Amino acid sequence: MDEYYNELVVSEDASKIPQVTLGFWIVKILATTLGETGGDAVTMSMNLGYLVGTAIFAAIFAAAVAAQMGARRFHPFLYWTVIVATTTVGTTLADFVDRSLGIGYLGGSSLLAALLVASLAIWYRTLGTVSIASINSRQAETFYWVTIMFSQTLGTALGDWMADSTGLGYGGGALVFAAGLAVITAAYLWTNTSRTVLFWAAFVLTRPLGATVGDFLDKPLDHGGLALSRYTASASLAMVMVLLILLLPQRAGEHPA
Repeated sequence: MDEYYNELVVSEDASKIPQVTLGFWIVKILATTLGETGGDAVTMSMNLGYLVGTAIFAAIFAAAVAAQMGARRFHPFLYWTVIVATTTVGTTLADFVDRSLGIGYLGGSSLLAALLVASLAIWYRTLGTVSIASINSRQAETFYWVTIMFSQTLGTALGDWMADSTGLGYGGGALVFAAGLAVITAAYLWTNTSRTVLFWAAFVLTRPLGATVGDFLDKPLDHGGLALSRYTASASLAMVMVLLILLLPQRAGEHPA
């Protein structure tokens, strides 16, 4: 009985969110790039369209996040499966909002940015913090995944806006977002800026970086891309992700005292 009780306490207290390390950000960028190529493979290469693609990936996300929230401890592959699911549904949903609804990249980005800010504001008002170190309840975990979904969708819209509407192209857009991440890294290393603010800023910016890199890989040559097969690019990114998850330390973050 004592052993069962101890195991239950550990499983309830253990964080299901990984430690935020350099390896975390590397895998995150790969996941966002995979989300772009994978989403485009379904909506464009398979000609299923944005609405059907969104429905497919939303169902996958719902199943994955239900498994994640039902788990008692951190499982690396399960966690990153949910992240990839948010990036794929974010890709197709952002494309649907931007293109099918006809509000454009700037309109879509503004709408999604408002939803992201609202999610963070409600989370903070409800629980008093949006730090990932405080995710120790079902309610906090729900806020976490809703916020991630909005951030991933916003990132896709921002990436498309930067690449297509500013004239920078996919390579130029990727450099802009990489520079933004460099600024955040510098702030982390040399300033006392809130670590929570820096985390969410980096989380948002890694998505458009991955989106522009993904578009650069699979878009036609006359659109500034490399015209690689979306299926090949997606499979290659998935294999690299799996290898890194196996090779890089994947530990749960510390539970707050």
